[in-house]
Formats: sequence, structure tokens, C-alpha cells
Amino acid sequence: MTAAGKQLDLAGLMHEHQAGVWRYLRALGADTSLADDITQDVFLAALRSGFVERSRGETISWLRTTSRNLFLKARMKQGREVATDEVEQLDRRYTELVDEGDGAEMVTALRECLKQLEDKPRQVMEMQHGQNLARLDIATKLGMTDDGVKTLIARTKARLKKCVEVRMGSES
Repeated sequence: MTAAGKQLDLAGLMHEHQAGVWRYLRALGADTSLADDITQDVFLAALRSGFVERSRGETISWLRTTSRNLFLKARMKQGREVATDEVEQLDRRYTELVDEGDGAEMVTALRECLKQLEDKPRQVMEMQHGQNLARLDIATKLGMTDDGVKTLIARTKARLKKCVEVRMGSES
């Protein structure tokens, strides 16, 4: 039972917000596996804490705050350095882009932006993010230098970021 005496509809909460929580964690820098684990932990925390659903905005805020805190805790537990100011900046930027959404519009915008890339930048993004290849492996496969791939990735990410912002209507 929740504080209001009404049982939390965990299945409904997860159905509506699971994808958004997972995308938010990925935006903060969690790898796929960590995002999966923390997403489960977020909804377990809602169940255990007696979470009470209020407005959509308050629910999303609680889920994101819990996600961010669990992400930071996991990073510290892994012994990894945590740049909390960077995480806060990513949080603000993500919130600006998706507001109270689940990030689906941003994914759609990114897919459309990826279609606009020339062959080599698109190929590099696919190798890095789709195949999880290291930069040096990408360079070898494409006959490029490591620095050349690094520069191409940086430029492509900047171009994609701008394209997504324009498509989302929040160019900054």
C-alpha cells in the first residue's frame, strides 16, 4: 500500500515510463547493461518506497532523480570517477530536449538525422555504437588513422547533436 492507501500500479508505471527511464540513463552515459539494471532498480525503489503517482511531471521527475542517484551510486561502486557537474549538465540538457516525454521523439529525430549523413560518417557511427568497435579497429577497417577517426566522430556527433536539436525545436 502507498501512503494514500492505494496500491501502486507497478505494471502500469513500468509500461508507461520504462523506456523513458532507460533512455535517460543511456543519455547520462550508462552502458546498455547498466541501464537495464538501474531501470529495474528504479521501479523496485518505487515499489519499496511507497511511491505515490501524482502528475505526469512529478512522476517523471521522481523517476529521473532516482535514476540519476542510482547511476551515480553505481559509478562510485565501480570505482569510476564521477563528474557530478557533467551528469547534472546532461540531465538539464536531456530535460530541455524531452521535457515530460520519454525520449521517443528524440530517438526518431536521431534516426532521421543519421539518414542524412554521408556514407563514411554513418559507417563510423554504426561501427562505434552498433558494433561497439574501438576507434583503432574502425581506423584499421576504413584505412584511416586513429586521429582521423577521432576527428570524424567528434564532427559527426556535433552535426547529429545540432540536427536533433533543430528537429526537436530547441536549438541552442
